[in-house]
Amino acid sequence: MIAETIPQIFRATVNRYGERVAFRKKDLGLWHDYSWAEYDRLTRFVASALIARGLQKGDRVAIIGDNCPEWVIIDMAVLCAGGVASGIYATNAWQQVEYVINHSEAKFFFVENEEQLDKWLHFRNQAPHLEKVIVWDLEGLRQFRDQLVLTFDALLKEGRQYYEEHPKALEERIMDLQPHDLAMLIYTSGTTGPPKGAMLTHANMIWMGRAIKTDLSIFDTDEIMSFLPLCHVFEQLFSVMGHIYAGYIVNFIESPDTVADNMIEISPTVGHAVPRVWEKYYSAVVIRMSDATWFKRLVFKIAYKIGNKRAGLLMNFKPIPWYLRASYLLSDLVVFRKLKERLGFDRMRFAISGAAPIAPDVLRFFQAIGVNLIEGYGQTEGTGVTCVSRIGRVKFGTVGPPLTGIEVKIAADGEILVKSPGVFAGYFKNPEATRETVIDGWLHSGDVGEIDAGGFIKITDRKKDIIVTAGGKNITPQYIENKLKASPYINDAVVIGDRRKYLTSLIMIDEDNVMKFAQDHKIQFSTYRDLTISPDIKQLIQGEIDQVNTTIARVEQIKKFTILPKKLYEEDGEVTPTMKVKRKHVNEAFYDLIEAMYRN
Repeated sequence: MIAETIPQIFRATVNRYGERVAFRKKDLGLWHDYSWAEYDRLTRFVASALIARGLQKGDRVAIIGDNCPEWVIIDMAVLCAGGVASGIYATNAWQQVEYVINHSEAKFFFVENEEQLDKWLHFRNQAPHLEKVIVWDLEGLRQFRDQLVLTFDALLKEGRQYYEEHPKALEERIMDLQPHDLAMLIYTSGTTGPPKGAMLTHANMIWMGRAIKTDLSIFDTDEIMSFLPLCHVFEQLFSVMGHIYAGYIVNFIESPDTVADNMIEISPTVGHAVPRVWEKYYSAVVIRMSDATWFKRLVFKIAYKIGNKRAGLLMNFKPIPWYLRASYLLSDLVVFRKLKERLGFDRMRFAISGAAPIAPDVLRFFQAIGVNLIEGYGQTEGTGVTCVSRIGRVKFGTVGPPLTGIEVKIAADGEILVKSPGVFAGYFKNPEATRETVIDGWLHSGDVGEIDAGGFIKITDRKKDIIVTAGGKNITPQYIENKLKASPYINDAVVIGDRRKYLTSLIMIDEDNVMKFAQDHKIQFSTYRDLTISPDIKQLIQGEIDQVNTTIARVEQIKKFTILPKKLYEEDGEVTPTMKVKRKHVNEAFYDLIEAMYRN
């Protein structure tokens, strides 16, 4: 029988791997293994408990918490029981949690710990569809009692009993599932308004899992590190779908604060992260090298020059002469290999940057030091991936060709249109938005791009973000912002200039690197705000902007800038959980600062 639903794929993988390790999770300083058989056993019990408590096919179940085995087990159990899983960002404020719970009409709500339970308590009486809240980490909650709250252990006990008494109930539910049935609701980040629930079917997810395994050559011998939010489609593809398709090991981080340390411990063979993570690693290396002895700086400079030249040839599909290959091998032996070991990248066959555009200089840097970082492109509405560079076929300035089986074309206005089995079933309870997004079977991405003669796709900007200056010039701010973010001292940038005479930028400094610069140069400061108003720091940032201005056309150059006096936070509505700046919100919140740059 051909597996057509996610539970069927999961069961086939469990039968194939049995006692082999599926997950690892660090607890109290030790890594603990979960076998595929254990994954299956716990999933059966949770699914059976949900069925016993009245979960019907198509009912929604919400999950909130940091990455851990329980999150994925619950997710798979919901699907096996015929339900629809809906993840919520662990960093969301209670008002955002309430919105998703009520919009999705969730029947059950799984929460990780006391912090997440507290969010539910704020709207406890305003969630009419919610029947039960289940908590899996009881630290601080041992004495807590509420008629709507159940512990995860108690649920497992219920599920085990029901499964033993009704062994066919779960199997019948799994066999009743069809490929077109809804599998999950993934709520978009909401950069332009309230989040929308993208409906992804079993067929969507299965097709994408198969496609990424085929086009990226992921094997059961690989290991990944799970640390991006599991409610985001990017992490779902690696920690859930790719996992059950390829059978590799998923290593869960201890906490969001231990990513760098866990990376060194695990040394994954396949990496995946959003651009902000890769940019942080890049800036850390740059700053570390600036502190090194003159000899180490010289050796790194020579090695990097060799690596950069090799990367340039590789990323333009040109042959590498023998002497450059030999020079690179020596550079890798002396410099890059040790650097990759310190970062935890020494076993990495390839790594993917996705969910947002990455600065080209950052991508080239990793290619130069021998980390095969490739860029992927897609959106939730296309089940995560539309294009990705293949291993050994990374073309500079592009996001690669479409996945096998995906059609891409460019509309008259430059918008990227996508047709594939991964195109979603629409927005939950929002047919109007669905009609605007999928027209005649083509997903309108909202991104502007180009396709070259080799079929490689280049993303130029978001359609709604393109700036038209007072002189009538079309400017793609994303291109300029990515160049600015390549600076180790600039964490983010928002280019302003629509209907204006010239371009300006709001700059968010990199606190750690700017603080170190201030300490090294004996610049007095007490707070983050002190750094943002320091004349010396403004001069530092001006120098970084001047460097970028020399690489772009005059009309694209930044004439003035302002360092924002505060850090941007998700809870303030300024950035998404994947750290993308909400441009509209920032423009409104800092309107006075923007206007001041155009008064003189």
